[in-house]
Amino acid sequence: MPEPIVMISSYPPRLCGIGTFCEEAREFIQKKHPGRDVLVISHTDGAGDGVFPLIDQSREDWWRPVVDQVEKLKPYAVHIQHEYGLYEYHGNGRGDHNRGFLRMLSKLRKWPTVLEPHTVHGRLTEREASFVRQACNLAHVMLFKCGYQKWRLNWQFSQCNWRVPTNIMIVPHGARPDKRYSVEDVPQLRKELGLDAIPHLSPHLVGLVGWIQSNKRWDILTSMWEDVRREIHETSGVWWDLFAAGTMRDPNHERDYLLYRGQLEVLEKHKAAHFYEFIPRGDVYYKVMAVCDFVVLPSTDETQSGTLARIIALNKPYITTAPMEGLTSQTLESSGGLLFSTKAMLRTKLVRLACDSDLRMKLGSRLQEYLENVVSWDVVASQYEEAYTLARASAFGHNPVRIPPEF
Repeated sequence: MPEPIVMISSYPPRLCGIGTFCEEAREFIQKKHPGRDVLVISHTDGAGDGVFPLIDQSREDWWRPVVDQVEKLKPYAVHIQHEYGLYEYHGNGRGDHNRGFLRMLSKLRKWPTVLEPHTVHGRLTEREASFVRQACNLAHVMLFKCGYQKWRLNWQFSQCNWRVPTNIMIVPHGARPDKRYSVEDVPQLRKELGLDAIPHLSPHLVGLVGWIQSNKRWDILTSMWEDVRREIHETSGVWWDLFAAGTMRDPNHERDYLLYRGQLEVLEKHKAAHFYEFIPRGDVYYKVMAVCDFVVLPSTDETQSGTLARIIALNKPYITTAPMEGLTSQTLESSGGLLFSTKAMLRTKLVRLACDSDLRMKLGSRLQEYLENVVSWDVVASQYEEAYTLARASAFGHNPVRIPPEF
């Protein structure tokens, strides 16, 4: 039996964006490697075939069972999804600042390891910079999502007189190539979602979709929507409605969740919006987004975005915040969305996109090209295979990974 690919990550049924990411990545890695098992070592709330739920964050040495399991599996490559909170041990009211995670990396060094961090800010804090430096030294290959993360790191490390890592590949956030819906599909999707039972709901919808949390800042749009809606009608003679869909994941965001819901309830009373509560994962996520003419993503902290990946998968025109890490980077690379940095700009872009069907078509076409050529999971899975090959050459052939700098 060929050696398996072993992923280490959070995993469903945990309600976690990285768990969902891992689930999708695993599907397409398996498709790329039909002769190998693709297995997952997850937290204790992960489940499913080929899943080992071993990560118990209540233990300071949570990483030991992970290392032991990898030893038993003798992997072709170890592919790790990282987010700081996923591996933080809290003892005596203090976090260990991912020391356990770095310990795990050092113990896995004998195996080809590929580390995919999901939060690499353009300007790292001192602690983040130290973590990334150590992780680059321990993993054979590091995968960053966007080019700016790599060239900014080069600048920051040089300021500290640190050696600039040469083992960083740019591999974008994957997006599904098999979830596009046609305009003809929309009436049936609206029926499935129960939207055709809402008499006042316009055929034209602006989407506000995904997990409802503080950094998503739904209030930026909800607070101005009635005025924008009137201006769209005055300009085009067509009424549009706001379609807000999602739910809260983290109780720490309850205050803002209640604020956003309160604003939506007022808009619903005025028959200007509709709120649809659902868990943002699976097919329904794509169906909810498919019924929107375009989507607004007003996030204030996003180094990469699962919501944007789904927007791209559906070739939906969108408007998002700038300058904002990965959101701005992918918008510039794809030329498939519009950017705003003030409420006045957002208002202008909303009216423009709602009133210009040709622009919506042009942006959607660009996103289709970007999906097919750059971020499709089929393309990303091939890049993962390249990373595994480099990691194996480094682990077993002692060949240092040397990937040229971005600039």
